[in-house]
Amino acid sequence: MKKFSIGYRTLKTAIGAAVAIAIAQYFGLQFFTAAGILTILSIQPTKRKSLHAVYTRIVSTFIGIAYAFIFFEIFGYSPVVLGIVMILFIPTIVSLKVVEGFISSSVIMMHIYLTGNFTVDLLINEFCLMAIGYGVGLVVNMYMPDIQQGLYYHREKLESLLKKILAEIAGYLRDGDTLWDGHELIEMAKVVEAGKGLAFQDVENHVTRKENTFYLYFDMRERQLEIIERVLPKITTLPVMTEQATLIAAFMEDLSEHVHSGNTASRFLEKLDKVKEEFAKMPLPNDHETFLAMAALYQFIEEMDEYLVIKQSFKGMK
Repeated sequence: MKKFSIGYRTLKTAIGAAVAIAIAQYFGLQFFTAAGILTILSIQPTKRKSLHAVYTRIVSTFIGIAYAFIFFEIFGYSPVVLGIVMILFIPTIVSLKVVEGFISSSVIMMHIYLTGNFTVDLLINEFCLMAIGYGVGLVVNMYMPDIQQGLYYHREKLESLLKKILAEIAGYLRDGDTLWDGHELIEMAKVVEAGKGLAFQDVENHVTRKENTFYLYFDMRERQLEIIERVLPKITTLPVMTEQATLIAAFMEDLSEHVHSGNTASRFLEKLDKVKEEFAKMPLPNDHETFLAMAALYQFIEEMDEYLVIKQSFKGMK
């Protein structure tokens, strides 16, 4: 069994439903408990989703009321007619992409069916239930916990892991062997995924904002991680260690010591160009194994060039 806990969304749902029912009951609305149901259906993980939920429910409810009025008033209030209404209603809201509002609109339609008489007073009653239920849901859902600290934590954790990974690569190139088991790669992938999830949630909680610097940051790190995972086999299978490996090791060590969220990629691209120049000046291979090692190292340099270009495309963070 999972540990018993009460989250902020649970509290919002409970408080919102209670408040909505209390308001509807205070004004003497018929079916006042439905206001609580509509509020519960409006509580979503993010502000943007909450607004979309209210939109779909309002549109689908108006369509449902229109169908109910036409068919119930013409053909009568019977289960058969109700079934026909549903057969026509569901494809309509699916085609209009507001199917999320099916349950809430069905609640209103059932009220009309139960009364057996479509009147202006009933219509006003249902509109009031909608206004209270959706209104309270939106108000309650405007509170969202601050996730900035979580974003900063994941960023710092990710950079710490990346420093370790780059340092281990430098150590292998310098010494030709290492006891590193590579678990930081797996952990970094998990941190990136969790960070992107939080960043996306942050975007969804800001209605007018389309992008998030943290999301772009974690996406950038994810692409860099893909390059690291791709190049590791190239250096861990070197047949021999060459002079070029020591040169690249010094560069990787320097890079590992300067991992942060700012944009210093241009400076390291210049350093990498110097590494390429030094690489080109070194003696050509005199045997097949040395040739394979140098070829693998040069491919590694090219991959690191792409690694830095990805970082350069990111505008950086403070």
